[in-house]
Amino acid sequence: MDVITLMFGQGVDSVPVAANHALAAVGCLLLATTARTVGGPGAATVAPAPSAATRMVQLAACAGTVAFLPYVAMKLVWVSGGTFAGVSGEQMLAVSEHNGASGIWLTLESWGLDGTVLLAALGVILLWGLVRPWGQVYPRWTPWLRGRRVPRGLLLVPALVGAATLAPYGVLGAGYLALATAGVVTMGQGDFPSPGDALLAGWIGMVAFGVYGFALIAAIRSYGIRTRPVPVA
Repeated sequence: MDVITLMFGQGVDSVPVAANHALAAVGCLLLATTARTVGGPGAATVAPAPSAATRMVQLAACAGTVAFLPYVAMKLVWVSGGTFAGVSGEQMLAVSEHNGASGIWLTLESWGLDGTVLLAALGVILLWGLVRPWGQVYPRWTPWLRGRRVPRGLLLVPALVGAATLAPYGVLGAGYLALATAGVVTMGQGDFPSPGDALLAGWIGMVAFGVYGFALIAAIRSYGIRTRPVPVA
């Protein structure tokens, strides 16, 4: 999230916290590397043949993909100059500028593209790469890598980060929105003209993040099992 904020917001919320996140990430990588080497050499292994996930896992991937469609539609309405949830595209652009959006973000919006929509598209590609065979072998249009196996960590690391952040965020956010919808807590309207409009946009976002996060968890488990090296004689 710090990297995304740096790309699109020209800064982070807290420099000490971002530095702590970076150090923690480095520590995790060093710990994982040490854990793999401390046991010494083991039996010879080979990567299994590329395979697809089960039908249930692929249905979960479909749900994770479909859950993003309302979110993408909402964002595209704003970036194309339309109005949704009482907010026009011009107002949303002004909010982005007021919040310190980076030049990259504003340039994308001027081209009719939204940064979060692009990130959602990358997330969907990652999700399907985990459940389909093509996520285990480099594609044909990479001649220098054609036919070689994709390292497991190349997909698992971003997938684990996404699942660990989006699934809890979606669940907790949906829980808060449910309380606000029931009138138990007060929903702040933020940049929206009314709390009802804020609730509408909030539900669209939290459902997308929550469903995608749990679909990612199912895909990670399946990918880990299907790509686990098997011993050879």
